Amino acid sequence: MDNFKKELILLNMVEDIGYIRFKALLDEFKDPRNIFKASISRLKSIKSIGTRIAEAIKTAHSDYDINKEIEFIKDAGVKVVTLFDGEYPECLKTIYDPPILLYTKGDFKKEDELSVAIVGSRRCTYYGLNMAERIASELVSSNVVIVSGLARGIDTAAHKGAVRNNGRTIAVLGNGLSSIYPTENKALAERILHNGVLVSEFPMKAKPYKKNFPRRNRIISGLSKGLLVVEAAKKSGALITADFALEQGRDVFAVPGMADRFSSNGTNALIKQGAKLVESADDILEELGIDKAEPALERDNKDGDSYFLENPHEKNIFNILSDKPSDIDTIIRKLEIRTQQAKLMLLNMEMKGIIKQLPGKLYVRG
Repeated sequence: MDNFKKELILLNMVEDIGYIRFKALLDEFKDPRNIFKASISRLKSIKSIGTRIAEAIKTAHSDYDINKEIEFIKDAGVKVVTLFDGEYPECLKTIYDPPILLYTKGDFKKEDELSVAIVGSRRCTYYGLNMAERIASELVSSNVVIVSGLARGIDTAAHKGAVRNNGRTIAVLGNGLSSIYPTENKALAERILHNGVLVSEFPMKAKPYKKNFPRRNRIISGLSKGLLVVEAAKKSGALITADFALEQGRDVFAVPGMADRFSSNGTNALIKQGAKLVESADDILEELGIDKAEPALERDNKDGDSYFLENPHEKNIFNILSDKPSDIDTIIRKLEIRTQQAKLMLLNMEMKGIIKQLPGKLYVRG
């Protein structure tokens, strides 16, 4: 890794730099290496760079271990893509405050230009989960890439809908790529990497602090042609993402919900304000001018076809489950297997449509 990129990584590690300050500094100094050589008084003379930021820049080499950060990047198999690299997504460059750099696991592709973001409540209903997963699955059938935030609830369902139909999906994290948050989505993150990307603008060991998520949300909308909100309260991160989408000139879509549901207040309000009402992927495809692909024939998995059940444990899980929900602890206890092993098998069976996960980590046959 060259020194230019190392200095950009270091600058990105300085808290509260952001794109606006970064651009002001780069306009003045042209090269990030010159920024760290400047005096505090010289730095303070730059618009939006006050005493606190100037001092943080001057002490960055001692406050942050850039060599350790590079080591973390290499050990995790992560790539750093900067604003100056050809791989940096063009659509993201057009937003008001694009990230200085992106940490990525997996590579961006030309096809990512045709992306739709799907976001929504963490505390969602079965209806919301089902709609998010179904619409994501339908969209990837027409070669649309799904972008979301790997959060619990709607985000998770959107990613699952994409990978279940062998589609491509991009997960934007609000923490560093050294870890997956929430931890229960580690197996899903691995599945995403088969044909997708994990993305973060935060240093490798950054924790999932609450303040990180609005920043994460602007990337989700920025990577997409349109944003679909599936279940959201009136004050929620999903609506913050919708605000970013509108500012960025993206189309905003919303799935309607029951009028008396707290989780539908935000989406119904978006529709009142002009968001396009969505009942299926067809509504999004039509609005964005994307041709719908011919539907593929689906195999009926309801009897647990042995083609889909890869090992005896999966067959045993299928036999334990019914139309009555079972929790993961019951499954683990009956099979006498490790928690992580059970999670991986349950996810694999979900992706094949053999079982479904309900809110509260409950499972039923698909």
